[in-house]
Amino acid sequence: MTEQEFLRTLELFDQHHIIEHYRSLSFHRRQAFLVDNGELDLHLAFKLYKKFCEAGTIGPVTISPPDVITIPKDAAHDADAKAAHTEGVSLLRRQKVAALIVAGGQGSRLGFDGPKGTFPLSPVKGKTLFQLLAEQVRALSNRFSVTIPLLIMTSSDNHHDTIEFFKQNKFFGLEPQAVHFFSQGVLPAVSLEGKLILKDKVHLYTSPNGHGGSLKALSDSGLLSKMIESGYEELFYCQVDNPLVKIADPLFLGYHRQARSQVSTKVVRRRNVKEKVGVYLKLNGKDAIAEYSDLDERYMSALDEKGEILYWAGNTAIHIFSLSFIKELNRDGFALPYHCAKKSAYVISSDWEPASIDVWKFETFVFDAIPFARTTCSMEVKREDEFAPVKNKEGDDSPDTARRALSDLHRNWLFNAGIDVPKSSRLEISPLFALGPEDISARIDTLHISSESDIYIE
Repeated sequence: MTEQEFLRTLELFDQHHIIEHYRSLSFHRRQAFLVDNGELDLHLAFKLYKKFCEAGTIGPVTISPPDVITIPKDAAHDADAKAAHTEGVSLLRRQKVAALIVAGGQGSRLGFDGPKGTFPLSPVKGKTLFQLLAEQVRALSNRFSVTIPLLIMTSSDNHHDTIEFFKQNKFFGLEPQAVHFFSQGVLPAVSLEGKLILKDKVHLYTSPNGHGGSLKALSDSGLLSKMIESGYEELFYCQVDNPLVKIADPLFLGYHRQARSQVSTKVVRRRNVKEKVGVYLKLNGKDAIAEYSDLDERYMSALDEKGEILYWAGNTAIHIFSLSFIKELNRDGFALPYHCAKKSAYVISSDWEPASIDVWKFETFVFDAIPFARTTCSMEVKREDEFAPVKNKEGDDSPDTARRALSDLHRNWLFNAGIDVPKSSRLEISPLFALGPEDISARIDTLHISSESDIYIE
């Protein structure tokens, strides 16, 4: 965008304070300001401001429980589960699966300075979230003698640091050419009065366009076309903050493929009616996920005839997308709707002092793709096996609870194989040794566990 076009756009949206600031800058700072802000989609930001900017709720819709593949009572002898697992293994062996980790966040909420994926999390070795997930991809690639591309979505805040982290750690044993980094888009935030905000003298305050932006950025970066041209068909999706996630789980892949699903979701049973988690349900007859803050209390608290939670399926942010479906979502401009949220922002005031203000931010949610799909699939998993997100510094969903969940999971794997490890021991099993309990049983003769308080198996 030229300087004239940029100033004309600012004038169109009554942003005279930004025009005045721009004109007060030196020539070189004007150039920097134009380079850093000239490509921002101001038209979209102000369109969204006019459309939203008030607390959203789900309107008059018909809500009903969804169809979910529940956990079989005897998974080892369940014919449907066996067939699905076989189908998933076939997809992996035929090199049809890629993996995407959404990792645009910083670790600031955890009191950590750096990309969230570089946070040390594992209970014994202190492996980072990135290492735990990357080692799963490496183990799967080795098991099936294939290359599973690892796609990592970053943000403008952590893109460089994330790439450097992987380089410093030699990509955790993965082939560097099979690890692809791309950055999500941003949109300007606006004040409650509809004004653009300065982050500093040459940057407008922006915010990432949400995890839904991963599907747009995947297309914009050219990676989507590259994956399709290389013969990949399915994309496993997860967020970096869940160390229990099973990357490219064959069972999940198989159910997804058998249903000819365009987008599939793993769900867990909500702990109680107060749990703050998105809910998988049917809206107007179509599968969807609703944010807990958008659902009326009568739905969040609804019970069935047995007194159990009616809308029990909690969102884990674990999905599989068919790559052709992602291509459809981007064919005529990005299809996912934007949401508006009032949040605090740390900016500079008019006298160039740091200040915290409330702003409107605009973002997309990846699960909003579900109602666009012609076919969907949802599968229940055990929370203790697959879902321990790291969201808070302390309390629920914190590093401590995630470490405990990871250690307990591995302890259960050993216990089921006939090895009893005291609960007082911190335990960690490398993904390169075992991806699940079946691997423990197969390699039990190689195990030599001492009575040390900390046990690491690799």
